[in-house]
Amino acid sequence: MTTPVSPVDEMTGAEEIVWDLSDLLADASEENVSKVLMEILSKAEQFAGKYRGRVASMNAAELAEAMREQEEIGNAFDRIATYAGLQWNTETTNPNYGALLQRITEFGAKLEQTLVFFSLEWAAAPDQNAEVIINDAAITPYKHYLTELRKLRPHQLSEAEEKIISEKDVTGVAAWQRFMAETLGRIEFELDNQKLPQDAVLRMLYKPDRELRRRAAASVTAGLKTQLPALTYLFNVVLADKAATDRLRKFPAWVSSRNLSNETTDEAVEALVSAVTSRYDIVARYYNIKKRLLGYDELYEYDRYAPIGEGESKYNWGDAKNIVLNAFGVFHEELGAIAEQFFTKSWIHAPARQGKRGGAFAAPVPSVHPYVFVNFSGSSRDVMTLAHELGHGVHMFLSQPRGYYGAGTPLTTAETASVFGEMMVFNDLMARETDKQAKIGMLASKIEDTFATVFRQISMNRFENAIHTARREGGELTTERFTQHWMETQSAMFQGSVTLREDYGIWWSYIPHFINSPGYVYAYAFGELLVMALLAEYRKQGPDFAARYIEMLSMGGSESPANVVAKAGVNLDDPNFWAQGLGMIDDMVKQLEALVG
Repeated sequence: MTTPVSPVDEMTGAEEIVWDLSDLLADASEENVSKVLMEILSKAEQFAGKYRGRVASMNAAELAEAMREQEEIGNAFDRIATYAGLQWNTETTNPNYGALLQRITEFGAKLEQTLVFFSLEWAAAPDQNAEVIINDAAITPYKHYLTELRKLRPHQLSEAEEKIISEKDVTGVAAWQRFMAETLGRIEFELDNQKLPQDAVLRMLYKPDRELRRRAAASVTAGLKTQLPALTYLFNVVLADKAATDRLRKFPAWVSSRNLSNETTDEAVEALVSAVTSRYDIVARYYNIKKRLLGYDELYEYDRYAPIGEGESKYNWGDAKNIVLNAFGVFHEELGAIAEQFFTKSWIHAPARQGKRGGAFAAPVPSVHPYVFVNFSGSSRDVMTLAHELGHGVHMFLSQPRGYYGAGTPLTTAETASVFGEMMVFNDLMARETDKQAKIGMLASKIEDTFATVFRQISMNRFENAIHTARREGGELTTERFTQHWMETQSAMFQGSVTLREDYGIWWSYIPHFINSPGYVYAYAFGELLVMALLAEYRKQGPDFAARYIEMLSMGGSESPANVVAKAGVNLDDPNFWAQGLGMIDDMVKQLEALVG
């Protein structure tokens, strides 16, 4: 048996930074879990008995009361479901954690089947009656949610059909999502005679040693190849499942359901994609500069994140904490105070460990508080990731008073606070840096992060578009077809400035968004370009902007994205909106060109 090797080059102080989940579930014994689930189901059954067949005919006061009761049930399940999910993410290979997660997933399907009548009956209510009720003051906390729910009417099935879909999802797409995470979690990527988790090997692509980067890339490819047949089949099944669901629900395109949940349109997303792909020249221009700065005749895909300058700075956990809290606090003391609670109250899980899921995320729990998940190894990128996820966390915390149905945001605005958090930290560090070469390195790194959020995500959207279309039109795809689409859509972004080797062709297979949230990735680009617009407003408004920004975050998803961001002075309907953001990215590259001469 191979002894797990720590993925951290040296101790960072994050090794013992683990979250306290007792606020979600104080007693995780089998007996108490059964008791909690039984209480939730009992309340749901009582709710169904009380309201089934009445929803379309209720007055505003009755509907508001029903929403409050349903909110209580949702909050109770949300707490135990989040507990199971967060626990499993820290150790995906633990069979006990996996068993609890599966139990909660199955229970969630049963709960959904018990309550699905409500949304179906509300969506089917006559328009005239619904309009009167929605405009009643009693419904105000739920107005936006109920309005959006009615937009699903053309895509809803009968109650019996909805129950079948919910039941089958447990052993269908939900099972495949878990299978992917556990499959990737079990791979031991070999690098320099060490067995490392994927997240640790990917970090080596940011090291100054070019030969180490090449070996790391080879390790990723070799590890993925061991599971490539399974991952190829998994992708095919999930693509086919989504095609079937879209057909049953009468969605015209593979991304239409995502756009509806994001409270945007197919046309608006197409405009975003067209605007970004039309400026791939910015990417090519930057990487040609980087090639010259590194002194390379040819830039390979494993060179994309090579640091420019003296190499990567290392940060311990205390440094990262202080940097982030200082930047948040300088912008507005309330943001700093909220972010500090994540550290003092143990709402963060930070160490990088074997078996822990890679990446980072923030988990909202409106009835308690958010949690943040990172894999901290001490790099400057880890500091930015911490700022990103704490931006999410602060956003979630501020929107909690909106309640279960009003706190959550669509993906189009969900990335706003996270990207803004990164920018606050970056601008703070740049303002304090006096060394020109250090500034060049920092600016280059930030440009690459921005590219990853805007251009790379849209190139991945193009990959998704290609594979969903190909699967629907021509049936099951081979590994080679997936690879072909991946290389074509990635190459288009670089426009010859980066050489993509054959080994890189299977790297599509480890990206969980394609399986967990089809169509998700364009939201990153939306969020980044929205932040560019917010920064422009910040520069115009000065200190007064901070209060308006906090007001915007506090709205959560209680109104449409356009109304929410209008609080901070941004107009999403401006035809120049995307061009403005892309122009600011272009300006960052021009700033780098001026610095390097």
